[in-house]
Amino acid sequence: MSRGILQADVKNHGLVLDPRTKLLLMFTMAVFVLGYTGGEELQFLAPFFCLIPTIAFISAKKISLAAVYTAIYSLSLAVIFLWGGKTSGILNFLILGICGILSRFLPCMMMGTYLVSTTTVSAFTAAMERIHLSEKIIIPLSVMFRFFPTVVEEARSVNAAMKMRDIRLGKAGIFKILEYRIVPLMVCCVKIGEELSAAALTRGLGGTVRRTNICKIGFHVQDWIVILFCMIPFVFLILHFMGISV
Repeated sequence: MSRGILQADVKNHGLVLDPRTKLLLMFTMAVFVLGYTGGEELQFLAPFFCLIPTIAFISAKKISLAAVYTAIYSLSLAVIFLWGGKTSGILNFLILGICGILSRFLPCMMMGTYLVSTTTVSAFTAAMERIHLSEKIIIPLSVMFRFFPTVVEEARSVNAAMKMRDIRLGKAGIFKILEYRIVPLMVCCVKIGEELSAAALTRGLGGTVRRTNICKIGFHVQDWIVILFCMIPFVFLILHFMGISV
């Protein structure tokens, strides 16, 4: 059975990075790519960060996903640079709006996809315990890690069932589509949340005794390289606030 793009595959996770490194990388991308921190002076760093999901997916042998992401991101940038300043009115608003959202949200979304698809719940929990994060935060995050992949699989199953019954938009109408697809998915989401919460408690999360973990996590050479790479834009940001041009 083929895995979804959000399903964690421990046998084919590509470049081995500590979950804390992946979180730092995603946080840095959110600050400088999505948040536009530093303004125009630091935006020369954004393309370098936007290449990271492509490299990560290639290392994890998700070539098709890397190609789709790279094509969409490159097309968005090309449209902004080629036609963003040459148009006006509603067309300019659509170009800057759609392409701007894609070029800023998509890299962070893809980095989040890589994080979820290459990190097991056990490894993530062990990493969060290493930084002494409260279990009130660890348990919801651990449930969320498996919630979204499971919902995606349930959505695919609902779509397959609707195709089998020949229920499509042109035949059933918009209201029937909402009833036959959205309602079962909502019921599945509630059930999945309850089952994952029970599974997390069964594994010992939330107990009074310290939970053991057999996952081997830690920082290696590649982690320190990525951490150093993430520190560079923050150094530039500090220099920018001090009035030192970079």
